Amino acid sequence: MTATSATASPRDTRRRRKNDPESVRADILAVATREFSEKGLSGARIDEIAEKTRASKRMIYYYFSDKETLYLHTLEAAYQKVRLQEAELDLDHLAPLEALCRLVRFTFCHHAKNPDFIRLVMIENIHHGRFLAQSELIQSLNAGVIDVLGDVYSRGVTAGCFREGLDPRELHWLISALSFFNVSNQHTFSRIFDWQQAAPENQQKLEDHVTDMVLRYVRVDREAP
Repeated sequence: MTATSATASPRDTRRRRKNDPESVRADILAVATREFSEKGLSGARIDEIAEKTRASKRMIYYYFSDKETLYLHTLEAAYQKVRLQEAELDLDHLAPLEALCRLVRFTFCHHAKNPDFIRLVMIENIHHGRFLAQSELIQSLNAGVIDVLGDVYSRGVTAGCFREGLDPRELHWLISALSFFNVSNQHTFSRIFDWQQAAPENQQKLEDHVTDMVLRYVRVDREAP
């Protein structure tokens, strides 16, 4: 049996881990995201995270010091992921209405496809944003999205298609609230009203409704886009 066909030895596995620390960190954060989003900070266990990763418990502590630090890095990774994807929307080259439409649809779809992110945000609210406040990275990332939205809104006002007097932070709140509720209350809303909210056709309707509501809110004429 050749070396390539044989099962990798523990020594080979440890060597690959050492040679690819970023991959190890990414693996730990991916598993930690699921564990923290499902069980919260108090319920998640480093032992269980280690069992589900390619890392040992000692290696997790080597990279992240303790469970609270791992939780904070998990939050940072979640926010960084969504903000990096927003940056790829290339809104600067779009007309204001099209740019805002694209941003709203992206936010709705991102939240719908990433329920772990929504649960992490809900858990951090249970902690009154204490860990989020410790992260300069998250603060800068979220300030950036307000700047982007503010630029789109300002261009729309200048072009005469958006009404004046709106605060980009409040506009971001509106977009986030509508997209967030779609995930955070999906199971209870579906059961209470006997409605398959997660069905693809219903999700498409809700995405269209949310986009329409936001655009009507900012447009000068308030008519359907």
